[in-house]
Amino acid sequence: MEAPALEVVDTDLLILGGGMAGCGAAFEAGYWGRDRGLRVTLVEKAAVERSGAVAMGLSAINCYMGMRHGENQPEDFVRYVRNDLMGLCREDLVYDIARHVDSTVHMFEKWGLPIFKTEDGRYKREGRWQIMIHGESYKPIVAEAARKAIGAENVHERLFVSHVLTDEATGRATGAVAFSVREHKVYVFRARAVISSAGGATGVFRPHAVGEGLGRIWYAPWNTGSAYSLAIKAGATMTQMEHRLVVTRFKDGYGPVGMWFLLFKGKVKNAYGELYEDTQQKAIAPYAPYDKVRPIPTPLRNHQMLTDRAEGRGPHYMRTDEALQALTMGLDPKAVREIESDAWEDFLDMTMSQALLWASQNIDPAKVPSELTLTEPYLMGSHSSATGAWVSGPEDLARDGYFWGYNRMTTVPGLFAAGDGVGGSAHKFSSGSYTEGRLAAKGAISYMTDNPGTFEHDPARVEEITGELFQPYRVFEEAHGSSTKEDINPNYFYPKQGLHRLQKIMDEYCAGVGANYITNEPTLRRGMELLEVFKEDMAKVAARDRHELLRCWELRDRIWCAEAHMRHILHREETRWPGYYYRMDHPKIDDEKWRVFVNSRYTGNDGGWEMSTHPCHTLVP
Repeated sequence: MEAPALEVVDTDLLILGGGMAGCGAAFEAGYWGRDRGLRVTLVEKAAVERSGAVAMGLSAINCYMGMRHGENQPEDFVRYVRNDLMGLCREDLVYDIARHVDSTVHMFEKWGLPIFKTEDGRYKREGRWQIMIHGESYKPIVAEAARKAIGAENVHERLFVSHVLTDEATGRATGAVAFSVREHKVYVFRARAVISSAGGATGVFRPHAVGEGLGRIWYAPWNTGSAYSLAIKAGATMTQMEHRLVVTRFKDGYGPVGMWFLLFKGKVKNAYGELYEDTQQKAIAPYAPYDKVRPIPTPLRNHQMLTDRAEGRGPHYMRTDEALQALTMGLDPKAVREIESDAWEDFLDMTMSQALLWASQNIDPAKVPSELTLTEPYLMGSHSSATGAWVSGPEDLARDGYFWGYNRMTTVPGLFAAGDGVGGSAHKFSSGSYTEGRLAAKGAISYMTDNPGTFEHDPARVEEITGELFQPYRVFEEAHGSSTKEDINPNYFYPKQGLHRLQKIMDEYCAGVGANYITNEPTLRRGMELLEVFKEDMAKVAARDRHELLRCWELRDRIWCAEAHMRHILHREETRWPGYYYRMDHPKIDDEKWRVFVNSRYTGNDGGWEMSTHPCHTLVP
């Protein structure tokens, strides 16, 4: 194989990932770094205008306080998040986002994001925390502001970041290595501080849709867990990696249900016309005191649906027909069309495939109810879930073990995190992730101000990483002639085959859909044995082109996430989030012992992991 070209890029602040958190970090760093003469560089594996979870668009901003109108205060939001996470969240991080997120949304509107308004000029609410937007151009608007803030020449696209570089003597993050998915080229970024703002992980578990429909999932299929793998390999402490997200969505199309629940007041009924949230109240009683929380925590709502289904009362339907008929009763045709337009825009902004699915099945949601289901598990830190790095919070909200110098810095000096990459602070969504990127950027600039100087990288280490990056090419080149058909060869496998293998292990042993979200210690340990064998076999993953090379490294990302997830679930000996997963050997919530954070740290090439717990502090009564 021909040696790849090598390009070295020197910068001050390096931002890894150009989604909402990365764009927020770029905008804020550009603002504060300009007068200091700092260079800020953003690296994205796709194109910033259409990358991340907001790539296709959104129909709502799901995190907005409305403090200028006295609608909500940060304390209200902390209580909401704490309840939905069944008592476990980093309240300092959640509060910090809540007190700043409104200013972020106001900037979005100033930049041209169309936001629905009421007659008195307020943002139109979909729910308590949600406001409605015309969001098909949401990400391009945000991306444009990021490019302008740091300079278009400092945005590097179509690069896959594989490793964070650290200084061997101090452990400080000093840059990253990436390869191009368009050229035969390796990039070495040398930096004084690094922000990991990449995405969470999908595709770790086997989805409902398989075969030709493999990529039809709810969360972004191109988010493969770089936010976690980069931090883990760098030696950062991770938290709540046992947490996950399983959500109710329209079956097969994965269309969003929020607008139907919150704005249109749609009801979900089982096949017998019963409201399962009422009839299955008894099912969540064992999980007191969280059974009395309103709104019912997301995992407990899942548990109610699973219980109802187990009793033979499915399928479950969103009564779109009843909701629209109730809303349009007595209205003139123009008003009816406006309501129906809002209903359709919810999907055309976010999940066009749902509208296509309805059409293919002859479903008019104004006349026919639509079936719902629970998704496969996802690992993310920005929705109703909280996986990610253990980071320092803001100094003014510090509690024991919550602050070590710079807001949003991980336990690796100079490595910061935001968005999906931060654990313990759920319900950020798009606006909160952007806000957290801004907070991380300010922390990183403070860190660079207090810690001047640059670091040289070990050329031998860069050469070693480069060899690892292109090993799948060599595997294919050396072995593809040993069989008469390239697709069938005993000496290698392709990344898609490896993905199927990973998803089978996780589905069957780590409480996936196929296992009805159930596991126990012996099952987890057997799954970890199979995962270890798979990791050994990854030396034989092969790539024929750059696209497959990218898929090989995305598979590695997912394997790191899978192992962390499995180890954390094994360590937490309770069922903290019924409806997300069940430890059937520990089926109850144990607040006395386990109302703590489970943390982990990968200790290096010996393959070891350190597991620990950390107290969960209550800041808001």
